[in-house]
Amino acid sequence: MIKEVKIVSKNFDIPNSHNIEVALKNGRYSSIDKLWSYNNQDIIDIVKDSGLRGKGGGGASAGDKWALMPLDGDKPNYLVINCDESEPGTFKDREIISKDPHLLIEGIIYSAYAINSHQAYIYIRGEYKEFQDILQSAIDEAYSKNFLGENIFNRGYNLDITIHRGAGAYICGEKSALLESLEGKRGHPRLKPHQKEPEWYFDNPTLVNNVETIASVPFIINNGAEAYKSYGTELSSGTLLFALSGHIKNRGVYEAEFGTSMMDYINHYGGGIRDNKKLKAVIPGGASTTILTAKEVENITLDYESLRAIGSSLGTGGMIIIDEDTNMVEALKNLVEFYHHESCGQCTPCREGSSWVDTIMKSILDGVANNRDIDKILEIANTMNGKTVCVFAPALADVIRGFILKFRDEFEGYIKVD
Repeated sequence: MIKEVKIVSKNFDIPNSHNIEVALKNGRYSSIDKLWSYNNQDIIDIVKDSGLRGKGGGGASAGDKWALMPLDGDKPNYLVINCDESEPGTFKDREIISKDPHLLIEGIIYSAYAINSHQAYIYIRGEYKEFQDILQSAIDEAYSKNFLGENIFNRGYNLDITIHRGAGAYICGEKSALLESLEGKRGHPRLKPHQKEPEWYFDNPTLVNNVETIASVPFIINNGAEAYKSYGTELSSGTLLFALSGHIKNRGVYEAEFGTSMMDYINHYGGGIRDNKKLKAVIPGGASTTILTAKEVENITLDYESLRAIGSSLGTGGMIIIDEDTNMVEALKNLVEFYHHESCGQCTPCREGSSWVDTIMKSILDGVANNRDIDKILEIANTMNGKTVCVFAPALADVIRGFILKFRDEFEGYIKVD
């Protein structure tokens, strides 16, 4: 039984909810006065206590990440919002910025105040020009109300928001590549530090969070950590905007609390499989997460721990529904082509491995491959896993293994040469 919950999506169905006057009538900025009753550390502690986790794919504790930011350093702190929504199957952030952009702006105000930042950047996907315009209009409205700029809300605090439009590179959704791009350099991921520390923008401490993560903060500040923890599971608190696409009757974005049955979610919000066909598989969290068979989906719940326990990931919550008539060899070829094209080329296992697998996949579909080629793909995937700067190649390796190990008979059906 689905319990419908709307925290982030509360105003999505209200006409003209992107307009500031409509937003104000429907609760936006209503808890701003409460914000000023707390100091920086108070806000960080509330977010940490709420169990809020990053909703851009990683699922790490948001509060722990915020706590890495120095509050009394001699360098300026920056807040960067990751809206480079380029993961195939993921389209939830554009719902926030087009239907309730003032929720995001409100969340930015709270988050910037918490980490003592006076400058926030929104790095948006280059193809999102239409949504960027809506967001920019909302930002302009906030400036006109003195919600942004100098001495916001007459509280002696300054905050500016700047939108930076990307150039369409998928890799710039990775936070360090995003920052490289924001600095005007090529979008190559950075080597990870050995210890926990903030990100760095022009050598200044920087917090990078996903749009939905920041948009969840106003509810937490307004209602308290316990109110947020009342939804979800013990380890996965709150809700997530799940995006449904593929062979489903009702494609769209629907909010649900963590711990919801995946099958119940698909049937309740999605209306079941299109054309009344049988479910074959689900890619649960965007194209870079390991595919699940229909049998696995029957017993899984939508939370980080459950997906991890069966070797997959909740990711961004972008569920791609696959029906019984889908050719899994063609489906994998389609995904591999995308990742081959989007590899930044910095790391040899990723650059050469994605190209090599793409080539072998073509030979399989052309009927000129043998069984050793299928095993060769798995061998290449092993060389790509854990041997690169970022998780792009390991994610692709998991995608490859998932398709071949779970649907190998379909691949073998193409073998014509032995």
